[in-house]
This record gives sequence, structure tokens and C-alpha cells, in this order.
Amino acid sequence: MKFTYTQKREWKGAAGRSVVMGTHGMAAASQPLATLSGYKMLGKGGNAIDAAIAMVSTLSIVEPYNVGLGGDAFALIYLAKEKRLIGMNGSGRAPYGATVEKYRERGMSEIPERGILAATVPGALQGWAQALERYGTLKLASVLREAIHYAEDGFPVTEVIAGEWKEAESLLRSSEPSSKAYLINGKAPSPGQVFINKDLSKVYQRIAREGIKVFYEGDICDAIVNTSNRLQGLFSHRDFKDHTTSWVEPISTDYRGYTIYELPPNGQGLTALEMLNILEGYDIGRLKPNSPEYLHLLVEAKKVAFEDRDRFITDPEFGKIPMDRLLSKDYARKVRAKISREVAVPPSSYVLQNSGSETVYVTAVDKDRNAVSFISSLFMAFGSGVVIDGTGVALQNRGKSFSLKPEHRNRIEPHKRPMHTIIPGMVFKDGEFLMSFGVMGGDMQPQGHVQFLVNLIDFGMNLQEAMDTPRLRHMKGMEVYLEDGIPDETAVALAGKGHQIIRGFSPINQVGGGQAIFLDREQNVLLGASDRRKDGCAIGY
Repeated sequence: MKFTYTQKREWKGAAGRSVVMGTHGMAAASQPLATLSGYKMLGKGGNAIDAAIAMVSTLSIVEPYNVGLGGDAFALIYLAKEKRLIGMNGSGRAPYGATVEKYRERGMSEIPERGILAATVPGALQGWAQALERYGTLKLASVLREAIHYAEDGFPVTEVIAGEWKEAESLLRSSEPSSKAYLINGKAPSPGQVFINKDLSKVYQRIAREGIKVFYEGDICDAIVNTSNRLQGLFSHRDFKDHTTSWVEPISTDYRGYTIYELPPNGQGLTALEMLNILEGYDIGRLKPNSPEYLHLLVEAKKVAFEDRDRFITDPEFGKIPMDRLLSKDYARKVRAKISREVAVPPSSYVLQNSGSETVYVTAVDKDRNAVSFISSLFMAFGSGVVIDGTGVALQNRGKSFSLKPEHRNRIEPHKRPMHTIIPGMVFKDGEFLMSFGVMGGDMQPQGHVQFLVNLIDFGMNLQEAMDTPRLRHMKGMEVYLEDGIPDETAVALAGKGHQIIRGFSPINQVGGGQAIFLDREQNVLLGASDRRKDGCAIGY
């Protein structure tokens, strides 16, 4: 993975901006104030973990429909001195009272998309706090200072965020607490409008003073459980008190000499690795970026990997997952033997759809070369739509990912984690850290991880170009969404293979957004990229 650079006036690629560079440290997030929060932590002597938690907590203020105290979090943390990679699973569990029968009794054949019955226990805050306590250098109160500042004094809403916030306007109008917390005179904030969240500021100030117990066992927990009771939900105080963050061993595969790391189930990182194993058997580098030959193979590999995802991935504490088989190169060879280069095959009806794309991804690398790949989410915009009155806390709707089929591995059960879509990634070379990266967007995430990595490894793009190059997203059935910039002749050729092509303007960003930080070991220089599809940036120094 060797990058070359040309002067901007000569640049012919897809990159919307130059690669960011720095020698001491770097932070990247989907909103500039969040990136600045991470940079400030690094500047005051904090490490990459401190920077990541500062960024994600700031994002919960400036990008509140995507992330917050009511959501979940996952991370890959690399400790350079120990040469150790650690996985954090900060996802929440279903209430103890949640069973298939409970939902069936209410006349439901699937988990509702919104409302209290879609909510699981929020795991984000405990994940943030434990990562900081175990591996950070600063106190929680110090790291939350930027989030508190922007909640208390306000911030101007950036353009992409304003547009995505607007899409949730009708949901927010549906209840007084959500409208009061996140609308201004009944409307979403417009670009440049200053937004203040006094209630959320007070919650963060309490957490900074009293610690996270106030959320999981104190007044805020009381407010969540009381709201659940009022809405005929299933939460109890025990659900919150018993919540734990899991520290797990990352999983990996080798792709053309690079070791790609993801987190194990209940997340879908396995799916990205399986796709890479399948694609490794083709000489992708001889094909052109976004050529019909490459994109066809990508989609067909995705279909198989997602069928395995939706058949097998669940909370590993509730069922054995055939990880070794699904990650084996031999299994990938058997899959390739069934893929036609000329004809698209309909996916199995087993495939579930996860429409949620509302996620934030941040990454940081410090002067000691500790690195963090961190992702946090409410699932869909403002999650369940349930906002706890007087707090500004929006509860996620991650329970939507459970099945109500009794025979399904991912069926809802008491104190069980659902199959999860948010996945952080890292790349190593010869046992050494090389890159931290992530691409947001529900089902798009494994597809985005793979397209970004193929752009770098097979097509030799630089970091920003690999992030900005137009992407596709296989949706459902034979539907394939092609982002603007993919040639019309590619669309025609894919349609000729049997794919149903979706093109044109979409009010929703269908292909996600991402960040990446790469360590050029030869020069000891950090390279950063932030997706053109979001408002964010990378800052290096």
C-alpha cells in the first residue's frame, strides 16, 4: 500500500480534498467541532483514547440524531507500547422481560421500528467511560468538557447535519419531549442556526460530577424506567444495573498481505472479512475501479456473506457461531466456485434488512502511536424516537435488529444482545499497526469497508481518493444503488447481468461516510482522510 502524491492542479482522481498530514498526532470525525475536541485532548497531553471519547461525546451534541447517551458503542484500541490490540463491545442488551411471546401477545410479527419496544439498554456511556478508565490518561470530567460547552452555549449546525436532522422532523414532532429537546419552534435547525441543548448539558454535567452510576442506577435510570412504564415498555432497573461492557478478542483475515481486523459477533465485522476472503480469489487489480466486472463480483460476494450474517450472527453468549468455517479460505473458495461472472443471482429470502444508517465514526492516533477506531450509534435517526423528558436523552432502537421467529438464532431473548451493524476496522502489516478506519451506514458498513480497502490495496488510490471514490450499495433482492460518479456504461453492463440498478438523487445518503488515519512508517508521518459526504475533517499536527 504505497501512496503517491501529485500537485492539486494535476489531480485527476475522485478526492474532494488533499490528504491531511501530521507527525505528532491526528484526529478525524464527521463534524469539525468534534475533530477539534479530539485535537484539543491530544494537545493537552491526552492519548488517542482520550481524543476518541472527547470526539464521540461532542458528536452526541452536534450530531444528536446519530449518536448519544441512549445508544451503543464499539471500538478497536491499539496500545503501541504493548503491541496489543483490544476489542470493546459496548452494545446493550434486551430487557429481562423481553421474549418472543411478549411481542406476539401484542399482535406483533416483527419488532417495531420505533417506540419503546424497539429500545435496548444503552451501552454507549459505559463503553466510553470504561475505555477511558482502562486506557485513557484524562478524567471523564475533563474529556466531557467540550460536549458540555457546546450543549450549554450552543453551536452552529453544519449543512449535511442540518439536512439529515430535517429528515427526522416529523418523528420529533410526534412527542412533546422530543419536540422540546430537538426542534426550534417545531422545526429542525437550519444550516448555520445556533442550537442549544440545556437539558443534555445538565445530564453531562451530572455525569462529570457523579460518574456514570447516575445514568445506570440513579435519577436518569429512574426517568428512563418511568418513561418505559408509561409507554408500556419492558425496561426495569435491573436491566440497567446489570449492564456490562465486554472486552473481546478481535477477529481478522489476511487480504493480499495485509491483516484486516474487525470485532467478533454480535457485530457484523465477520461479514466484511468474509467478503474480502471471497474477493481475494479474483485478480481485482487488473480490473478498473468501479468497472462492471469488479462491481458485479463485489455484489455477489456481498449477497453470500450477508446470507451467512443473517443466518448465523447473534449474541455469542446465546448460541455457537461457526466462525472458523465462515472465515476460512477454503469456504471462500467454495463460494467463488458458485459465483457466475456473467449472471447475478437473487439472494436468499433469509436476508434481513437493516435500514438504519445513523452512526458516527471517529479515529485518533497519538504521538506514541496508540490508535483508536471508535464507532457509536442510535441506529436510526434519533433511535426509537423516545426522548426522556427533561434530559435530552434519545433511546436507540437497536432492538429492531432482533427477530421474532422462535427458530431464529437472533430471536429476542431476555438480556440478549441483537445482531449489530456498527463495526470499527483496523489494518496491520507484518504485525505492525498501519491504519484505523471505518465507514458508517447500517448494512452499508461491510460493503463500505470492503470498497475502501479494495480502492487502497488493489487499485493503489491514496487515502482521500479511496474514501471519496463513488460507492455502490446492494440494497435488497436484486437492487443495487449506484452513487453519482459511477459511469453510465457500468450501470448498463450491470443491468445486463441481471442487477436492478437504482440511480439518481437520493434525499438520504445511501453510501455512508467514513474516516481513516494511516501511519506511513517509512517517514513516521500520519495521513488522514475524512469523507466528502459528511461535514467532518481530519486534523493532524
